[in-house]
Amino acid sequence: ALREAFASGDIVFSCGGIGATPDDHTRQCAAAALEVPLELHPGAKALIQARMQDMAREQGQPYEPERSDNLHRLQMGVFPRGAALIPNPYNKIPGFSVGDVHFMPGFPVMAHPMIEGLLDGRYAHLHGSGAQTEMSVLVFGAMEATLTPLMERIEAGHPGIKVFSLPSVDHPVHGRHIELGVKGQGDAVAAAYAALRDGLVQFGASLGPETVRKPAIE
Repeated sequence: ALREAFASGDIVFSCGGIGATPDDHTRQCAAAALEVPLELHPGAKALIQARMQDMAREQGQPYEPERSDNLHRLQMGVFPRGAALIPNPYNKIPGFSVGDVHFMPGFPVMAHPMIEGLLDGRYAHLHGSGAQTEMSVLVFGAMEATLTPLMERIEAGHPGIKVFSLPSVDHPVHGRHIELGVKGQGDAVAAAYAALRDGLVQFGASLGPETVRKPAIE
């Protein structure tokens, strides 16, 4: 799978398996797929040592770089030769990239900001121009099937707008309901939402909280 990823030219994100325990094999598999050796990345070494110093300081203990467990932690910086680092804002322990294939830990608290950093940095030019705004309202006591004609009218009358319907049967706060909304770009979203809401009122639907989700990148 990794050989195919490296050869594909695609942007690939791999999460998990880059730790230093015996069940972590992703770094080794990446090197095997690339047919290059593994080696301690000097930048990764510096970051891991900085993290170990932080941990020692937090615990009120002296930093002992030659202690066996600290030496073992450096294995987390052993990457395929030629790899570039992916910054980890959570705990400094980096991931690595080879071309457009990117490796980070499996923990979402780390992987999410690391992937986000790549998307908003290296790949910023590939997204954002088509970012959409969403406007929705919770509808109580109605069935999707009865609302479908209204949804179809909204899409037909507002080119470029998509209507979405997200039913929930056991929401802990709102119970059984449908989140009904529109998404698209520009002023067309507000116009379509106003028409949708008017249609729901005419239908006699019981309406709840409304939500507007705007794009992070305009």
